[in-house]
Amino acid sequence: MDEKTASFVIAGLKFDLPVIISITVAMALVFIICVWMAYRLTMKPTGKQNALEMLIEFTNGIVDGNLPNQTGRELKFFSFVLFAFVFVTNQLGLILHVNVGGVTFLKSATSDPLVAFTLALISIGLSHFLSVDKGGFKKYVKGVYFSPYAALMPINVIDQFTSFMTLGLRLFGNIFAGEIVMGLIWELAKSYGILTMVPGLILAVIWMAFSFFIGAIQAYVFVVLTNVYVGEKLE
Repeated sequence: MDEKTASFVIAGLKFDLPVIISITVAMALVFIICVWMAYRLTMKPTGKQNALEMLIEFTNGIVDGNLPNQTGRELKFFSFVLFAFVFVTNQLGLILHVNVGGVTFLKSATSDPLVAFTLALISIGLSHFLSVDKGGFKKYVKGVYFSPYAALMPINVIDQFTSFMTLGLRLFGNIFAGEIVMGLIWELAKSYGILTMVPGLILAVIWMAFSFFIGAIQAYVFVVLTNVYVGEKLE
């Protein structure tokens, strides 16, 4: 797909406009949906409040399974926000993909490698920061890079780098591939009029359902691995 993108430069730095728009829209959607679901809370939750509490309990369960301690309690809100943002961002391109004159203005921001790797860097960076903050720098270096033997230090350094790479690549690859396949399906649907329109629409609906599931799984995996990495470094 020959998909163009809009960009602008400030002080020599190039900014991708679709990524900025997509991230802003995703953040706004997460904020608006959460505020709407939490509006007029009652002691006996029903409807949207019940759904919000189930989502909070779901992300709290992820944290408790990996960090059943004070650090875990401190990370519960972060894990909830991270899951909500990654989930909405993953689905955004499926629902609101905007392309005007061949130029994309709205898509799943996580289909951009820089966004996916930035999220991965935040998660991995948080695990290192908490390790130093909770145990001190000396314990952090010994536990992360010289455990269980000092001779394994080069391998441990590589392991930290590969954790970052795989976390970002897994998220980026799945969402990017999903948008590429959806674009190909739409091209197929438009290729020979009514002959391909009907089967193309059927394929598009099936693929959207599958991509929705994949996007949800990737958000779940991302939050789980974030907590796993934090737990590993606090052992």
